[in-house]
Amino acid sequence: MYCFIVNKVSGNGRALKIWYQIEQKLQEKNVNYSVRFTEKPKHATLLVQELIHKEKVTLIVAVGGDGTVHEVINGLVGTNIPLGIIPAGSGNDFSRGLGIPFNHEKALERILSGKPKMIDIGSVNSTYFCTVAGIGFDGEVAQNTNISIHKKLLNFVRMGQISYIISALSVLFRYKPKDISLMIDKKLYKIPKVWLIAVANLPFYGGGLVICPKAESNDGLFDICIVQGMSKWEFLRTFPLVYKGNHISSPSIKIIKGKELEIESSTPLLLHGDGEVIGQTPARIKMKPSAIYVI
Repeated sequence: MYCFIVNKVSGNGRALKIWYQIEQKLQEKNVNYSVRFTEKPKHATLLVQELIHKEKVTLIVAVGGDGTVHEVINGLVGTNIPLGIIPAGSGNDFSRGLGIPFNHEKALERILSGKPKMIDIGSVNSTYFCTVAGIGFDGEVAQNTNISIHKKLLNFVRMGQISYIISALSVLFRYKPKDISLMIDKKLYKIPKVWLIAVANLPFYGGGLVICPKAESNDGLFDICIVQGMSKWEFLRTFPLVYKGNHISSPSIKIIKGKELEIESSTPLLLHGDGEVIGQTPARIKMKPSAIYVI
Protein backbone atom coordinates (compact mmCIF):
# COMPACT_ATOMS: atom_id res chain seq x y z
CA MET A 1 0.00 0.00 0.00
CA TYR A 2 1.11 3.55 -0.80
CA CYS A 3 0.93 5.59 2.41
CA PHE A 4 0.89 9.38 2.15
CA ILE A 5 1.80 11.74 4.99
CA VAL A 6 0.54 15.26 4.30
CA ASN A 7 1.73 18.33 6.18
CA LYS A 8 -1.38 20.50 5.86
CA VAL A 9 0.44 23.74 6.72
CA SER A 10 3.50 23.18 4.52
CA GLY A 11 3.92 25.91 1.92
CA ASN A 12 1.32 27.93 3.85
CA GLY A 13 -1.38 25.39 3.00
CA ARG A 14 -0.20 24.61 -0.53
CA ALA A 15 0.57 20.99 0.42
CA LEU A 16 -3.08 20.34 1.29
CA LYS A 17 -4.27 21.78 -2.01
CA ILE A 18 -1.74 19.63 -3.87
CA TRP A 19 -2.88 16.57 -1.93
CA TYR A 20 -6.47 16.96 -3.14
CA GLN A 21 -5.20 16.91 -6.73
CA ILE A 22 -2.93 13.94 -6.03
CA GLU A 23 -5.79 12.03 -4.41
CA GLN A 24 -7.92 12.49 -7.49
CA LYS A 25 -5.12 11.07 -9.68
CA LEU A 26 -4.70 8.09 -7.35
CA GLN A 27 -8.41 7.32 -7.56
CA GLU A 28 -8.39 7.63 -11.35
CA LYS A 29 -5.50 5.15 -11.49
CA ASN A 30 -7.09 2.78 -8.93
CA VAL A 31 -4.03 2.97 -6.69
CA ASN A 32 -4.40 1.39 -3.25
CA TYR A 33 -3.43 4.12 -0.75
CA SER A 34 -3.96 5.53 2.71
CA VAL A 35 -3.33 9.04 4.01
CA ARG A 36 -2.43 10.65 7.33
CA PHE A 37 -2.28 14.36 8.12
CA THR A 38 0.23 15.92 10.51
CA GLU A 39 -1.17 17.95 13.38
CA LYS A 40 1.92 19.12 15.28
CA PRO A 41 5.74 19.25 15.12
CA LYS A 42 7.41 15.83 14.84
CA HIS A 43 4.03 14.21 14.19
CA ALA A 44 5.18 12.82 10.83
CA THR A 45 7.81 10.67 12.60
CA LEU A 46 5.14 9.17 14.84
CA LEU A 47 2.81 8.62 11.87
CA VAL A 48 5.52 6.69 10.00
CA GLN A 49 6.03 4.40 12.98
CA GLU A 50 2.27 3.93 13.34
CA LEU A 51 1.83 3.09 9.64
CA ILE A 52 4.66 0.57 9.67
CA HIS A 53 3.02 -1.32 12.53
CA LYS A 54 -0.61 -1.09 11.37
CA GLU A 55 -0.53 -1.13 7.55
CA LYS A 56 1.04 -3.29 4.85
CA VAL A 57 3.25 -0.44 3.72
CA THR A 58 5.14 -0.68 0.42
CA LEU A 59 6.03 3.02 0.18
CA ILE A 60 5.70 6.14 2.32
CA VAL A 61 5.24 9.46 0.53
CA ALA A 62 5.91 12.82 2.18
CA VAL A 63 3.72 15.64 0.84
CA GLY A 64 5.39 18.80 2.12
CA GLY A 65 8.76 20.51 2.34
CA ASP A 66 12.16 19.69 3.78
CA GLY A 67 10.84 19.80 7.35
CA THR A 68 8.27 17.13 6.51
CA VAL A 69 10.88 14.97 4.75
CA HIS A 70 13.16 15.42 7.78
CA GLU A 71 10.48 14.06 10.12
CA VAL A 72 9.52 11.17 7.84
CA ILE A 73 13.14 10.08 7.45
CA ASN A 74 13.54 10.01 11.23
CA GLY A 75 10.78 7.41 11.30
CA LEU A 76 12.01 5.41 8.30
CA VAL A 77 15.64 4.79 9.28
CA GLY A 78 16.20 1.11 10.02
CA THR A 79 13.44 -0.07 7.67
CA ASN A 80 13.55 -1.13 4.02
CA ILE A 81 10.49 0.95 3.12
CA PRO A 82 11.21 3.44 0.32
CA LEU A 83 10.49 7.16 0.54
CA GLY A 84 8.64 9.12 -2.11
CA ILE A 85 8.25 12.90 -2.12
CA ILE A 86 5.69 15.34 -3.48
CA PRO A 87 7.51 18.69 -3.01
CA ALA A 88 5.19 21.28 -1.48
CA GLY A 89 7.30 23.40 0.87
CA SER A 90 9.13 26.70 0.71
CA GLY A 91 12.62 25.32 0.08
CA ASN A 92 12.37 21.72 -1.23
CA ASP A 93 16.16 21.31 -1.18
CA PHE A 94 16.05 17.54 -0.74
CA SER A 95 13.94 17.17 -3.89
CA ARG A 96 16.17 19.66 -5.73
CA GLY A 97 19.29 17.70 -4.79
CA LEU A 98 17.86 14.38 -6.02
CA GLY A 99 16.25 15.76 -9.17
CA ILE A 100 12.70 15.10 -8.00
CA PRO A 101 10.25 17.15 -10.13
CA PHE A 102 8.62 20.12 -8.41
CA ASN A 103 5.51 19.55 -10.54
CA HIS A 104 3.32 17.36 -8.35
CA GLU A 105 1.89 15.27 -11.21
CA LYS A 106 5.38 14.47 -12.51
CA ALA A 107 6.54 13.72 -8.97
CA LEU A 108 3.61 11.29 -8.58
CA GLU A 109 4.46 9.56 -11.86
CA ARG A 110 8.01 9.08 -10.62
CA ILE A 111 6.67 7.55 -7.40
CA LEU A 112 4.34 5.16 -9.23
CA SER A 113 6.81 4.02 -11.89
CA GLY A 114 10.31 4.74 -10.55
CA LYS A 115 12.82 2.39 -8.96
CA PRO A 116 14.15 2.96 -5.43
CA LYS A 117 17.80 3.85 -4.94
CA MET A 118 19.76 3.92 -1.71
CA ILE A 119 21.15 7.18 -0.35
CA ASP A 120 23.27 8.21 2.61
CA ILE A 121 21.98 10.28 5.49
CA GLY A 122 23.64 11.95 8.45
CA SER A 123 22.99 11.95 12.17
CA VAL A 124 23.43 14.70 14.74
CA ASN A 125 23.62 12.99 18.12
CA SER A 126 20.37 10.96 17.89
CA THR A 127 18.58 12.92 15.11
CA TYR A 128 18.90 12.18 11.39
CA PHE A 129 19.15 14.69 8.55
CA CYS A 130 19.20 14.24 4.78
CA THR A 131 20.41 17.52 3.23
CA VAL A 132 22.62 19.80 5.35
CA ALA A 133 23.41 20.27 9.02
CA GLY A 134 24.51 23.81 9.82
CA ILE A 135 26.23 25.20 12.91
CA GLY A 136 26.61 28.77 14.14
CA PHE A 137 25.33 31.49 11.82
CA ASP A 138 23.31 28.86 9.93
CA GLY A 139 21.61 27.65 13.10
CA GLU A 140 20.61 31.19 14.02
CA VAL A 141 19.26 31.78 10.50
CA ALA A 142 17.25 28.54 10.59
CA GLN A 143 15.67 29.50 13.89
CA ASN A 144 14.94 33.03 12.69
CA THR A 145 13.47 31.77 9.39
CA ASN A 146 11.13 29.27 11.03
CA ILE A 147 9.60 31.82 13.41
CA SER A 148 9.49 34.77 11.02
CA ILE A 149 6.32 36.22 9.53
CA HIS A 150 8.00 36.86 6.18
CA LYS A 151 8.44 33.11 5.61
CA LYS A 152 4.67 32.69 5.77
CA LEU A 153 4.11 35.61 3.42
CA LEU A 154 6.71 34.48 0.89
CA ASN A 155 5.36 30.92 0.90
CA PHE A 156 2.43 32.24 -1.09
CA VAL A 157 4.78 32.94 -4.00
CA ARG A 158 7.16 30.01 -3.41
CA MET A 159 10.15 32.19 -2.52
CA GLY A 160 11.87 30.11 0.16
CA GLN A 161 15.31 31.33 -0.89
CA ILE A 162 14.33 34.96 -0.36
CA SER A 163 12.92 34.08 3.06
CA TYR A 164 16.29 32.54 3.97
CA ILE A 165 18.19 35.60 2.70
CA ILE A 166 16.02 38.03 4.67
CA SER A 167 16.69 36.01 7.83
CA ALA A 168 20.42 35.81 7.04
CA LEU A 169 20.66 39.59 6.73
CA SER A 170 18.83 40.14 10.01
CA VAL A 171 21.13 37.67 11.82
CA LEU A 172 24.29 39.08 10.17
CA PHE A 173 24.35 42.31 12.12
CA ARG A 174 24.11 40.70 15.56
CA TYR A 175 26.11 37.51 15.02
CA LYS A 176 29.65 37.25 16.38
CA PRO A 177 31.97 34.56 14.96
CA LYS A 178 33.13 31.97 17.49
CA ASP A 179 36.26 29.89 18.06
CA ILE A 180 35.66 26.24 17.18
CA SER A 181 37.34 22.95 17.98
CA LEU A 182 36.56 20.56 15.12
CA MET A 183 37.54 16.90 14.91
CA ILE A 184 37.09 15.40 11.43
CA ASP A 185 37.83 11.68 11.18
CA LYS A 186 40.13 11.95 14.21
CA LYS A 187 42.05 14.94 12.82
CA LEU A 188 41.81 18.02 15.06
CA TYR A 189 41.28 21.53 13.69
CA LYS A 190 41.37 24.58 15.96
CA ILE A 191 39.59 27.29 13.98
CA PRO A 192 39.17 30.89 15.17
CA LYS A 193 36.37 33.29 14.25
CA VAL A 194 34.08 30.74 12.59
CA TRP A 195 30.94 32.08 10.93
CA LEU A 196 29.46 28.75 10.02
CA ILE A 197 30.10 25.10 9.39
CA ALA A 198 27.78 23.40 6.90
CA VAL A 199 27.91 19.61 6.81
CA ALA A 200 26.38 18.62 3.48
CA ASN A 201 24.97 15.35 2.18
CA LEU A 202 23.46 17.22 -0.80
CA PRO A 203 24.53 20.53 -2.41
CA PHE A 204 21.54 22.71 -1.52
CA TYR A 205 20.00 24.48 1.42
CA GLY A 206 18.13 27.71 2.14
CA GLY A 207 15.82 27.23 -0.86
CA GLY A 208 18.44 26.48 -3.52
CA LEU A 209 21.66 28.05 -2.23
CA VAL A 210 24.56 25.88 -3.41
CA ILE A 211 26.55 25.62 -0.19
CA CYS A 212 28.58 22.52 -1.17
CA PRO A 213 28.46 22.18 -4.98
CA LYS A 214 30.05 18.72 -5.16
CA ALA A 215 28.21 17.03 -2.30
CA GLU A 216 26.73 13.64 -3.24
CA SER A 217 24.26 11.52 -1.32
CA ASN A 218 25.78 8.18 -2.31
CA ASP A 219 29.53 8.57 -1.76
CA GLY A 220 29.63 7.84 1.97
CA LEU A 221 31.16 11.25 2.74
CA PHE A 222 30.07 14.67 3.90
CA ASP A 223 31.27 17.82 2.20
CA ILE A 224 32.06 20.18 5.09
CA CYS A 225 32.06 23.90 4.32
CA ILE A 226 33.91 26.05 6.88
CA VAL A 227 33.58 29.84 6.72
CA GLN A 228 35.92 31.72 9.06
CA GLY A 229 38.04 34.83 9.51
CA MET A 230 35.80 37.20 7.54
CA SER A 231 34.65 40.66 8.50
CA LYS A 232 30.91 41.32 8.29
CA TRP A 233 31.50 43.29 5.11
CA GLU A 234 33.47 40.43 3.53
CA PHE A 235 30.76 37.97 4.55
CA LEU A 236 28.07 40.17 3.05
CA ARG A 237 30.06 40.58 -0.16
CA THR A 238 30.71 36.83 -0.47
CA PHE A 239 27.16 35.71 0.36
CA PRO A 240 25.64 36.29 -3.13
CA LEU A 241 28.23 33.91 -4.60
CA VAL A 242 26.44 31.03 -2.86
CA TYR A 243 23.66 31.30 -5.46
CA LYS A 244 25.95 29.54 -7.97
CA GLY A 245 28.36 27.82 -5.59
CA ASN A 246 31.16 30.25 -6.48
CA HIS A 247 31.84 31.18 -2.84
CA ILE A 248 34.22 28.23 -2.45
CA SER A 249 36.95 30.19 -4.29
CA SER A 250 37.27 32.53 -1.28
CA PRO A 251 40.47 32.01 0.77
CA SER A 252 38.31 32.24 3.93
CA ILE A 253 36.23 29.21 2.92
CA LYS A 254 37.38 25.59 2.99
CA ILE A 255 35.66 22.40 1.88
CA ILE A 256 36.81 19.24 3.66
CA LYS A 257 35.42 15.75 3.14
CA GLY A 258 34.80 13.44 6.06
CA LYS A 259 32.61 10.80 7.67
CA GLU A 260 32.51 11.83 11.31
CA LEU A 261 32.78 15.17 13.11
CA GLU A 262 32.94 16.33 16.69
CA ILE A 263 32.30 20.03 17.22
CA GLU A 264 32.93 22.10 20.33
CA SER A 265 32.71 25.87 20.63
CA SER A 266 33.70 28.60 23.08
CA THR A 267 29.97 29.18 23.72
CA PRO A 268 27.03 26.94 22.67
CA LEU A 269 26.00 27.38 19.03
CA LEU A 270 22.63 26.46 17.54
CA LEU A 271 22.60 23.59 15.09
CA HIS A 272 20.03 22.81 12.40
CA GLY A 273 19.36 19.75 10.27
CA ASP A 274 17.36 20.19 7.05
CA GLY A 275 16.46 23.69 8.21
CA GLU A 276 15.01 22.48 11.54
CA VAL A 277 16.77 23.50 14.76
CA ILE A 278 17.76 20.21 16.41
CA GLY A 279 20.30 21.10 19.08
CA GLN A 280 23.48 22.97 19.90
CA THR A 281 27.18 22.39 20.32
CA PRO A 282 28.91 20.30 21.52
CA ALA A 283 27.72 17.83 18.89
CA ARG A 284 28.76 14.68 17.06
CA ILE A 285 27.79 14.32 13.40
CA LYS A 286 28.13 10.93 11.69
CA MET A 287 27.59 9.61 8.18
CA LYS A 288 25.17 6.70 7.81
CA PRO A 289 25.92 5.24 4.36
CA SER A 290 23.18 3.66 2.20
CA ALA A 291 20.65 4.25 4.96
CA ILE A 292 17.32 4.70 3.16
CA TYR A 293 15.64 3.99 -0.17
CA VAL A 294 14.27 6.93 -2.15
CA ILE A 295 12.24 6.91 -5.37
